[in-house]
Parts: sequence; structure tokens; C-alpha cells
Amino acid sequence: MSYLRSWFSLDTSSPVTTVEPNDSLPNQSLPVLEVNEDDEDDGSDTAGEDDIPPAFPAINSAQRAATSPSSSSDSSRGFSIPSILTDSALMPPPPAPSLATRRPGVPPPQSSSSLLAPMTTTQPPKRLSRRDKVALAPGFGPLDWGNLKASGQNLRGVDALMRIPPSVLKLHNKKEDAWTAINGKVYNITPYLPYHPGGEKELMRVAGRDGTKLFSLTHAWVNADFMLDACLVGFLVSEPS
Repeated sequence: MSYLRSWFSLDTSSPVTTVEPNDSLPNQSLPVLEVNEDDEDDGSDTAGEDDIPPAFPAINSAQRAATSPSSSSDSSRGFSIPSILTDSALMPPPPAPSLATRRPGVPPPQSSSSLLAPMTTTQPPKRLSRRDKVALAPGFGPLDWGNLKASGQNLRGVDALMRIPPSVLKLHNKKEDAWTAINGKVYNITPYLPYHPGGEKELMRVAGRDGTKLFSLTHAWVNADFMLDACLVGFLVSEPS
């Protein structure tokens, strides 16, 4: 400890050595660093401040300007209490459409939602007849029909394409010899009868006559040219004069 005391002690008894100017050395002007007292930060600007965080939103922001006047006093103290919107200030939800209470042919009440489409008719819709598919026998599905067409078997029943008038078409109206015309083309539908998804009875309705209208009303999306291309017999023409 005595060593440390001698190390940190300040010896003021030693004389101060002064340096006198020497006339033999040339006069040299040393640069003098000027210190501006205003630049020194003495901490007076932040004296007395505490650890209050900055106000959010900012004091001059649009969010704070839109708040109520009662919150301006809170903002001056450096903090703000967020306001909670009431139910009247919020956007109300759209009215629930009363779809469960709608009945066909009955106009909706005046107090119902305006989002519903206006009724175009006051008559109840007609009930369409339901088309039920029949259970096909094993080996008579759509893939089986495709394999039969690709087999090269003669499904037309004729050697060459013909020009067929309606008088000749109506002669082929039997289950063993059934022809029909679809979009101006005459097909031998006899080999396709057991493959028809709607059943043989439904397909025999167009046997011996032009079935274009019934075909379009029943399944207009079906490509008859592709389905019955191997059964093409000829083309429907008008009666000879």
C-alpha cells in the first residue's frame, strides 16, 4: 500500500522550472487552436429530462389532429391515450340476405336486402322431367363402344354412303334395323342401342325420323359426329319431286 500511495501522491515541494526565451532561436509563430465555448456540450440542454418516450403519433401528425380536443392536453404532456371506436362509428355489416325465406314465384318483402336480384317472373318455375341413366350390361360401357368402333367391324350395314329422303328413313324404325338423322346425317343406331346411357327405349324414340331436336334438348353437349362416326349411313335429303 505504501508503494501505491507514493505513486499517486502529488509532490508539490519540487520547484517549477521556467523556460526563458532564447534570443538565438528565430521567432516562430505557433498555431493557436481557438475553442468556441458555444460548441461545447455542457449538458444544459438535456438537464432535467426524464425517460419519457416520444409521443406516438407525432404531435403535428394528421392522426393526432383528427383526435378529439380532450386528447390535446394529453399530447402536450408527451403521451396520448388511443381512442376506442364505438359501434356507431364503425361500418355496420351488410344486411343478411334472407335466402332461406325466399319462395319461387313470391316477390321478396320490402324490408329484405337490396343485394338480392329482382324477380323476373311471378310464376313458379316448371319442374323439368328427370332423366335417369339406366344400368348398362357388363361389357357395354363407353370404353367398350370405343373398342368396338376401333375394331374395324362394319357398323353401317351398307357398302357406300347414300342420299336418304324422309320416306326411306321412316322404314328403318325397328329395333333390329334403326336409323335416325342428326344434323342432316343419317346413322345406323342399331349397334349403339345397348351402349346408350339413357337406355334402348329412349334412343328408339328417334328411330325412323329426324332426331335433331330431341338430341339438342336432351344432350346438346354430346358430339354426335364423333360418337356415331362409324355408323354413318348417308345424308338426309328432301323428297324427290
